[in-house]
Amino acid sequence: MRFPDRIRAGQLLAEKLSSYRNRNDVAVVALPPGGVPVGYEVAIALNARLDVLVIRNLGVPENLALVMGAVSADGALVLNSEVIRFLNIRDATIDSVLATESAESYRLNKAYRGDAPRLEIADKVVILVDDGIETASSMRTAMSVLRLRRPTQIVIAVPIANASAVHELRAATNDVVACVIPDQFDGVGNWYEDFRQVPDEAVRDFYQRARRDRDSQTKDRK
Repeated sequence: MRFPDRIRAGQLLAEKLSSYRNRNDVAVVALPPGGVPVGYEVAIALNARLDVLVIRNLGVPENLALVMGAVSADGALVLNSEVIRFLNIRDATIDSVLATESAESYRLNKAYRGDAPRLEIADKVVILVDDGIETASSMRTAMSVLRLRRPTQIVIAVPIANASAVHELRAATNDVVACVIPDQFDGVGNWYEDFRQVPDEAVRDFYQRARRDRDSQTKDRK
């Protein structure tokens, strides 16, 4: 099974999440850029609000493949104390990287949502959406940031996921929902016919359309 694109993948994923439809305590949070088209379809199908969560990894300057933490656009900071301690990373280095990535997260957040406030997720079930999971690290970081905002549950939802990552994440969250968890995993992009990069303008359009559609549905019910 290969998904034609992220739109169709989101529609199929939404079918697996039907038990969350029309619930006032459910919110969809998507990881940009690739998770937002998927999250849009999920939010529309479930009649839930959509938000985006901008997170920037704090890479170790000498080896950017190593991550010493992450920062979100609203200033939530998660540090990997083990990496910092093992590499003896100085506070000045952390502060320098943090300043750079905080500025970029702010820029992206502004590009995606304009002046719209973040969605209030305290006491809600959060469905955390991306276009796929190759390793558990990004989702673990996203969950750490979201938990600072006190949701009741976090449900991870993706079209395609690596089985080993799913096993790790299921021990750390309430549930992991995926359309496909293949025995042989060869990268997220290989499970899409169209896996082009999602530009900032498209992310903003999906986010704004979701807000308009939700507001329209709310008015129709009144």
